[in-house]
Amino acid sequence: MKGRIAASIVLAVGIVMGTAGCNLIAPQATLRHYDASDGVGGSVGDIDVRNAILISDTGKAGNLVVTLVNTGDSAHLVNIKHGNSEKVKQVSVKPGAIKVLGGPTDQRVVFNGIKTEPGALYPVYFQYGDETVLRLRVPVLDGSLPEYQDYSPTSAVSSSSND
Repeated sequence: MKGRIAASIVLAVGIVMGTAGCNLIAPQATLRHYDASDGVGGSVGDIDVRNAILISDTGKAGNLVVTLVNTGDSAHLVNIKHGNSEKVKQVSVKPGAIKVLGGPTDQRVVFNGIKTEPGALYPVYFQYGDETVLRLRVPVLDGSLPEYQDYSPTSAVSSSSND
């Protein structure tokens, strides 16, 4: 009788391990962060930088399309710089707010003189206050895809910031 109970227990443990054992030794993919769109992201202090892409049709000027999320309790003036340029763009993000840049009706941050063709990665730097600079290698895309046609740096702009 004890033999049957022990065999049943061993069989039950074998079935459980065989059907669910992968979760014990394999990493869960849902716990890994990844950029789910065309852009890249990162964080600098209280500011989350999400889905940053640069739209450029000519490789000379690029419209930065990005979402900045302030997870803190105070407003921050985010400095945005590109490549080797010394010019800094500043964008204010209110506490707990989401600031979208680069859309057809949003504030634009247009970089001139990027000298980078679509398909490349281009360095863009984000920083505020005393926080360490976040360097992202932002993908450069063009307006050939329908979803990016209105994001070209040459398309109609409500407010623009050029250098």
